[in-house]
Amino acid sequence: MTTDNNRVESQELVQLARLSVTGRRPDLVLYIRRLAKKYRLSFPELADQLTSVVRQAPESSSVLRGSLVESMPVDQDSRLQLARPEYPVELDVEPIWGEQVRSDLEQIVIEREMETKLADADLHPTKSALFVGPPGVGKTLAARWIAKKLNRPLIVLDLSAVMSSFLGRTGNNIRNVLDYAKGLNCVLLLDEFDAIAKRRDDAVEIGELKRLVTVLLQEIDEWPASGLLLAATNHPGLLDPAVWRRFELIIEFPMPSEPETRKAVELFLGEGTDEKSWTGILTRAFSEASYAEIRRDLTRARRNAVVHGQSPLVPLQRIVQERVRTLDRDGRTGIALELLTRGLSQREAHEWTGVSRDTIRKAVQQ
Repeated sequence: MTTDNNRVESQELVQLARLSVTGRRPDLVLYIRRLAKKYRLSFPELADQLTSVVRQAPESSSVLRGSLVESMPVDQDSRLQLARPEYPVELDVEPIWGEQVRSDLEQIVIEREMETKLADADLHPTKSALFVGPPGVGKTLAARWIAKKLNRPLIVLDLSAVMSSFLGRTGNNIRNVLDYAKGLNCVLLLDEFDAIAKRRDDAVEIGELKRLVTVLLQEIDEWPASGLLLAATNHPGLLDPAVWRRFELIIEFPMPSEPETRKAVELFLGEGTDEKSWTGILTRAFSEASYAEIRRDLTRARRNAVVHGQSPLVPLQRIVQERVRTLDRDGRTGIALELLTRGLSQREAHEWTGVSRDTIRKAVQQ
């Protein structure tokens, strides 16, 4: 029996040593907590000492504000940092997503909060996810939201810094960033992922970039469960087919639906009773817009109103006139009818939307 106990204790020491020398701090802390729980009854003094060690472990804030920030990898020639760290992560607005997207993102957070329970079942939380969707629909914001919810640093790969004109240098830069992120309890975001994970059958690409894709695939496969690797792309068709099966979770970010567009309009309009009455018209005007476009245009309108000392309705009207040009005939007609409910004449609705007065009259009759 004593021999068995010694064997178990030896294995525990080996595991502690392995986690220490590989720099896997989150896994090391989790393992010490397990040992403290295991020895709570048989060796309470040892359990207390282990718990005390865990409590003395530095928080994530000290990780980024300490020596590891200074060790952020840089490009050998430009001396630019290869990644952008952010901690603490702050959001100025609550993101708007569809039900499925929000559910998937919340699942990632919940799994991280229940790491111990998953470990007891010999499982690990989702360690990699690919965000797919057009620009401005909240992919990068999702990474920031997850990092904030988990209270972890967000590390964003800076493509402008890692892409080197020297063959072989780009691959080394990316490896350095990935190795750096593995040593942190962080969320790593590979934004514009299609720029570095292009199809290897693309005849335009040179051999070095094709080898880079192979390196990325290996890194995704071997990514430690203690970290969270996220990638985002606006052009999924450019990705190498082998990339898709490497990620444990793929989340598709669609363009906002009408209810989501209305929420975004109400959010970015800010306070103001008169402006809120235009929500319906603006929702129609932004029917083909992304969240980023809605925020940009409405913020611009409010800024112009303040700078020129005018009612916000004036720049809002200009936005409707600009946006209506991008819509089809039915969309323009719908806005023309909305304008009539605001007290505009059929002539004014025609000037705003380009819809003929005859078409407007028929629509009113219908």
